[in-house]
Amino acid sequence: MPQLRIALAQVNTCVGDLVGNAALVVENTRLASAEGAHVVVFPEMTLTGYPVEDLALRGAFAEASKAAVGELARAVEDAGCGDVLVVVGYLDADEEGPRNAVAVLYRGEVVAKQYKHHLPNYGVFDERRYFKPGHELAVVRLHGVDLGMVVCEDLWQDGGPVTALGAYGVDLVLSPNASPYERSKDDVRLPLVARRAAEAKAPIVYTNQVGGQDDLVFDGDSIVVAEDGTLLARAPQFVEQLLVVDLDLPRRKREDAGDVTEGFRVRRRVLTDAPLDEYPPAYRPVVAEPLPEEAEVWSALVVGLRDYARKNGFRSVILGFSGGIDSAVTAALAADALGADAVHGVSMPSKYSSEHSRADAADLAERLGCHFRVEPVQDMVATYVDQLNLTGLAEENIQARVRGMLLMALSNLEGHLVLATGNKTELAVGYSTIYGDAVGGFAPIKDVFKTYVWELARWRNAEAEKRGETPPIPPNSISKPPSAELRPGQLDTDSLPDYALLDDILDDYVEGDRGFADLLAAGFEAEVIDRVVRMVDSAEYKRRQYPPGTKITFKAFGRDRRLPMTNRWREVHRS
Repeated sequence: MPQLRIALAQVNTCVGDLVGNAALVVENTRLASAEGAHVVVFPEMTLTGYPVEDLALRGAFAEASKAAVGELARAVEDAGCGDVLVVVGYLDADEEGPRNAVAVLYRGEVVAKQYKHHLPNYGVFDERRYFKPGHELAVVRLHGVDLGMVVCEDLWQDGGPVTALGAYGVDLVLSPNASPYERSKDDVRLPLVARRAAEAKAPIVYTNQVGGQDDLVFDGDSIVVAEDGTLLARAPQFVEQLLVVDLDLPRRKREDAGDVTEGFRVRRRVLTDAPLDEYPPAYRPVVAEPLPEEAEVWSALVVGLRDYARKNGFRSVILGFSGGIDSAVTAALAADALGADAVHGVSMPSKYSSEHSRADAADLAERLGCHFRVEPVQDMVATYVDQLNLTGLAEENIQARVRGMLLMALSNLEGHLVLATGNKTELAVGYSTIYGDAVGGFAPIKDVFKTYVWELARWRNAEAEKRGETPPIPPNSISKPPSAELRPGQLDTDSLPDYALLDDILDDYVEGDRGFADLLAAGFEAEVIDRVVRMVDSAEYKRRQYPPGTKITFKAFGRDRRLPMTNRWREVHRS
């Protein structure tokens, strides 16, 4: 029975960093070689990072990527790892256009390559804009084992390469992926890969990237699934990992399938035909447990913020400490992502700020052990109010805008990344001040509904208590009614429905794209539906100008949901 030792290299790349990403490949191949691996599989487009977006359309970048693949093959050989077969994703291009490609490296050469066939064009994906699909499959025989490849979306769509490889009769399927995280995705991912393994009639090695890239975050969660759907191995989420697995691979009896299978031209390359001498398995499969839901989401938000800051050259962040729940959770995320010493909190009290909010802001800083300063804004606000005779909403908003200017000034002066602290609920209904609390370079909880912000806060404090640590979030920030404190006695409920009700409606309207009739059928009152829908529809221009933030849901604001700002269509009750 043929055997192979497979390494899944779950790595964190950076888009455009060909040199750095190539070094990651060499280093992980060296580690895999030291563990006796025969094959190492890297994620989709590892060499270029993913997603490259319009970089794919730049000829110079595509040519640099193609050249880097050849150089990488030689670098792996020079590192003494030439006998390890390396599967690595990169950007290719030919006379038809750019290609999402995978290269197979062996003994200093690119011995095979394959182009992605199914190009996703939904949600955050625009691959039909960038790439041309491939219609050929590479099958490589190593140590008597026939290896086939499918690239990310080729697993998610019915038919195509998986069906063809099953018909051809490969012994093992290698699948490089760059599959963005969203809540509970493993509940879908694992059953899907199990179904595809059954279709391929062969085990599948699924390697996914990890780390943050702009508003996307990748959770890793790389897996090996047997032909019968059994989960053989799984890497942990949100950390880089080299997962090494010994596989016994029953050789399939194969008839000569010819050059064309299920509409795909198959290009076969025999590298080594003789099976390896039998060896005792040293790497029994390891199955990491998936994280509980709150831990999974918290990890996603931490990694997304950490990588956005570090990959863009920021060593520290600054944000307003209002004493409220949103700023407290954002600050705790920042401390977990970058360390407390990299977090700079600023309390900016106005004449309407309550004593408990000032105290809660100071308490947050003490709990986190971060930098903290108090910069009163009352006099700055008064200058605008008195000179322009501002009242009502204009006076309320100028407070938020002065605070925004203050944070941006400190950012310019000291080099911090400004964090916006708004949540998905506020963003949905436009409950924020443009150029005020909406300023910043990154918005960590942009895709977190308000009710879930509270859940995360309670979970994070409970985790700290389990470890004998000081809970980072002041209990008063969790328990008190939320308020922007822009006028005497103001509460969020003065302007918005109760958050539990509001989030239920938003989940249906934003995430589910349900119309007025569907919302009525779900039991919501027509008057409340109308009020919420109008707020959501009229706030599109604000959302377009909001900073990026980590995507954790099926439909985040931004690339997932693209509506015109100038738009006269309204969901109304049609009886």
